[in-house]
Amino acid sequence: MSLNSLEKHDLLHELPESKEAIHTLKMNNNHFARLFEEYHEVDHEIHRIETGAENTSDEYLETKKKERLSLKDQLFAMIKEHESALS
Repeated sequence: MSLNSLEKHDLLHELPESKEAIHTLKMNNNHFARLFEEYHEVDHEIHRIETGAENTSDEYLETKKKERLSLKDQLFAMIKEHESALS
């Protein structure tokens, strides 16, 4: 397993240029805030599994990774929509 796969996929780390938009959306958009929280819960769970802190099946891990990707796609779309509305 590569070291890269053990990194957390924190949205602020992956989208530093969108820090302001993420903050604004978290404060003013309940749907975004809920998705953001859910994304981080799933990401932390995946991280715990990948580092061996939790044991589970490969199928469960893959399901969680797909869930994280889906949440990330939704959040990314909301961030881009917010940023394009500002420009």
